[in-house]
Formats: sequence, C-alpha cells, structure tokens
Amino acid sequence: MGQSITLELIKRGANVVTADINLDGMKDTKKLANVDDGRIKSYELNISDEQGVEKFKEKVLNDFESIDGLINNAGIIQPFVDIDSLEVEKIKSIMDVNFYGCLYMTKAFLPHLKERPEAHLSNVSSMGGFIPFPGQTAYGASKAAVKMLSEGLNSELHGSNVHVTVIFPGAVNTNITKNSGVDMRNSGSEEQAAQTLSAESAATQIVNAIEKNKYRVMVGKDAKFLNFFYRLFPEKASLFIAKKMKQT
Repeated sequence: MGQSITLELIKRGANVVTADINLDGMKDTKKLANVDDGRIKSYELNISDEQGVEKFKEKVLNDFESIDGLINNAGIIQPFVDIDSLEVEKIKSIMDVNFYGCLYMTKAFLPHLKERPEAHLSNVSSMGGFIPFPGQTAYGASKAAVKMLSEGLNSELHGSNVHVTVIFPGAVNTNITKNSGVDMRNSGSEEQAAQTLSAESAATQIVNAIEKNKYRVMVGKDAKFLNFFYRLFPEKASLFIAKKMKQT
C-alpha cells in the first residue's frame, strides 16, 4: 500500500520521501513513478530503531530542507495463532514496528511540522485496531495503540497548523503477509482474495482524506460496515468476526 500511496502522491504533484527496510521495493516504486531524484528520494530505514529514525530525519531535512506531511504506513502482522501460542519476542517485534515505529517517526518530525505554515500527520491503523480478530490479537493491540496515539495527537494539536488523520484500512490487496513472514497458504479462497480492495483504490481514498483533513477514514466497504456494526453491537460484531475467522 505504501507504493500505491507514493504513486498517488507523485501523480498529484507532491515530492515524496520513502523510507523502508526493503530497498528493492522502493527501487521498484521509483521506476513505476518514472520521475527524477528531485521528486522522489528513498532511504533504507528500520523504523523500530529510535536512533536510526533520528538520523533519518536529519538526512531528510538536509536533502529536502522542509516537509509538509508524514504518513506512517509501515506495519507487520503476526502469525495466525492465538495469543497463548505466540512468543513474547514476536509480540514485542510487532509492537516495535507498528506502534513504536509510528511513535518514533512522529516524535522526530512533529517539531518540524509545527514550524510549517500548514502540515499533516497521518497514521495507518487497521480495522483490527477497533474490532478484535482472533489470531491477530497482538497485531490488533498494536494498531489500537496507533489509533489512540493518533486521536490523542489530534486533540493536542487541535487549532494548530498540524492536522492529523487516522486511517483504518479493511482488507487491502498488499504484500503485508509476505513482508511479515506469515505463511498464508491454504488460508482463504480465491473468491475472498478477489473481494479485497486494490492497493490503488485504497491509496486514492487515503490521499483524498488527507487533502480534506479528515479526522478518520474507513478504507473499504468492510471497514465501514464493521465500524458501524461494532458501534451498535460490540459483542455481536466481535462474535461475527470470530465465526468468519474460523471459516477461513
């Protein structure tokens, strides 16, 4: 999804900095963007490394002088197992990337964003951040933390020049399972895969929400439906998801 967001931003005239632990993926993105170094620049970065993030910020501001927006999109899921079967070290790694990575990036760039005439901070949570998915409990907890971090920042920054959007993607066709090292063989039908939202469509919805300074955005029909269902009937909605997870 990060690649599609980058391409959507480039299409709308933005200059983009990308940061990822996967250099090859960023090279592919730049080829698809078909623009020069003045429009897109990539850096290898492990966002769970606090000192590395601080050095990255210095490099970015040295190369670009200023930035007007930050999108924290990086994330990994867990193996599809119950929490009592998941090693604590794996849970820590999920929190390190999904929550602390988001926190480190925010803490690093927020002082600079506050100095801009207008700026935007966007954090990608998940529909697993507001409704439980059995077998993804640790992942959901990390994304719930991103949700609360984002909504807290929105309140803290209300009335300032920095706008905050929290993003809740539903099922989007991305490489998150592969990048997380999770084996998804025999874990769902081709019909279910076909029902997932394309990364390109998700990126369009996300960038539209950023441009409009939305407080939050539900990306995809499934995220919108579950948000509505969970607000009305939290336990029924949770049991509905549990039943669906067992079927897959």
